[in-house]
Amino acid sequence: MEPGGQLDMQQLLQAAAAMQSQLMSAQQELADAEVEGTAGGGLVKATVNGQGELIDLSISAAAIDAGDPQEGAQTIADLVLAAYRDACRGVDELQQETMAPFAAGLGGAGFGPGGLPGVPGMPGMPGQPGQAIPGYASPDEEEPEDDPADEN
Repeated sequence: MEPGGQLDMQQLLQAAAAMQSQLMSAQQELADAEVEGTAGGGLVKATVNGQGELIDLSISAAAIDAGDPQEGAQTIADLVLAAYRDACRGVDELQQETMAPFAAGLGGAGFGPGGLPGVPGMPGMPGQPGQAIPGYASPDEEEPEDDPADEN
């Protein structure tokens, strides 16, 4: 902040530009990522990209039961689905790790614990720690129960 409590707009704009650059970099990192999921002890492997799109699938010959084609087909379908879900869980974890600094607010994006430099806590901003959002109960507050006498 400048003397007199005014925001330094140049500093604010530079911080916003730096955060935008970091966000774009994180999004590109996710788009380029590949995550593998497995099922059946590795009999089926599914690879998805950072957006959850299936890009590769391999099924071991050992997963195929030639004696009962109907049961074998269902087993393979189940294994493919399980491998895909395993890979998607990995993508979710990667997204959370990569995007956590942005989801946590500006404090995790390299601006230090106070968020934007020179703008500590940004007083008056709803949703900041210790500040209630009007009309919403916090998760640790119980909503009042309806009084049966009011139903007349």
